[in-house]
Amino acid sequence: MSLIDPRAIIDPSAKLADDVQVGPWSIIGPDVEIGEGTVVGPHVIIKGPTKIGKHNRIYQFSSVGEDTPDLKYKGEATRLVIGDHNVIREGVTIHRGTVQDRSETTIGDHNLLMAYVHIGHDSVIANHCILVNNTALAGHVWVDDWAILSGFTLVHQFCRIGAHSFSGMGTAIGKDVPAYVTVFGNPAEARSMNFEGMRRRGVSDEAMASLRRAYRIVYRQGLTVEQALAELVEPAAQFAEVAIFVDSIRSSTRGITR
Repeated sequence: MSLIDPRAIIDPSAKLADDVQVGPWSIIGPDVEIGEGTVVGPHVIIKGPTKIGKHNRIYQFSSVGEDTPDLKYKGEATRLVIGDHNVIREGVTIHRGTVQDRSETTIGDHNLLMAYVHIGHDSVIANHCILVNNTALAGHVWVDDWAILSGFTLVHQFCRIGAHSFSGMGTAIGKDVPAYVTVFGNPAEARSMNFEGMRRRGVSDEAMASLRRAYRIVYRQGLTVEQALAELVEPAAQFAEVAIFVDSIRSSTRGITR
């Protein structure tokens, strides 16, 4: 039995692995490549140039690889690249890149994009991230490994969401979020660190204690960012987690959420 529903429309130039499943009324356009074990549900539209890896699951009514509405976009052949083992739930929209930036939107491996999530042009989602229902990323956003964005989180263009960070429901993020930091509110404010996420991923008690002290130095002692970073040189040398926290602050181009 064919794994491609006869009611689906597949462009002859699309390259699908032999075991890819495509549901009824889905449309897969030219310049699309889909790896083995991937399941495309009904009523999905995939537009190229798009490369989708192995063992992904794309649910109904998602639009994957569409042109960006960015007014600078003039029809250039930009790309979307999706890795392996991602779950893309109902109604997700993912736009390709623009030549003014990376020319590519990138989604890594083992991510969960829940219903109605939007990924804007040139954004990067790393690995093991969870974007909960109705989260929306503007263009040029970078989300690092293991970040969790709760429902209805909004992220301004060019912001970077640090590894292992967490946003509360309805958070509006307009500045960079350092690694491990938990933010809430509109506009977003730093409230604590994602200690529950750290425990789940096996971060040691000693490293979490050092991160707690690092957080107080950055957020509770009235120091400038430069002064706080100077205080964290020794802890960063001792704990890799603190080094990740420090690097995410040092590399910020928009300023950090305070």
